[in-house]
Amino acid sequence: MNYLKKIILILALLTFSSQAYAETKVLFFDMKYILNNSKAGKAAQDFLQKSYEKNQKKFLNLETELKEEEKKLLEQKDVVSNEDYQLKTDSLRKKVIDYQAKRRSSLDKIAKQRIAAKEQLLLKLNPMIAGYMKENQVSIIIDKKNVILGNAELDITKFIIEKLNKELPSLDLK
Repeated sequence: MNYLKKIILILALLTFSSQAYAETKVLFFDMKYILNNSKAGKAAQDFLQKSYEKNQKKFLNLETELKEEEKKLLEQKDVVSNEDYQLKTDSLRKKVIDYQAKRRSSLDKIAKQRIAAKEQLLLKLNPMIAGYMKENQVSIIIDKKNVILGNAELDITKFIIEKLNKELPSLDLK
């Protein structure tokens, strides 16, 4: 009899506790989609892509010049003295090291700009999401990449993009 009372008590607790969890409202959104498809996100990506392509073209030209200089130097190896050849070789090495440093610096700058753009978007996005949670009495909003399966009605990505496009049409990247 005592055993039966324990089972009834456990079932009652489970029933009431599951009703309390039914009040929790959970939504999700696709952060990657928002970052890539909002007006500000697209503009930032276009700016960064153009900057990257411009740098790639500039460095490709420099690389071609360095290869030509190396080719000419190899052709002159037997014609010039050893000391003169060594000086020209050292000069070329310094140019190559300088080229590599400039290229690395350029790529680092673009990476920093990408991080800054993402931070600017997130700074605007976080208060918007917090406001949405408060207005709609939402308990949890999860990034879509962490959701295995969910009802499409719980996805607020399009709403967030519309609101973000109104409040932040572009980013200041320089």
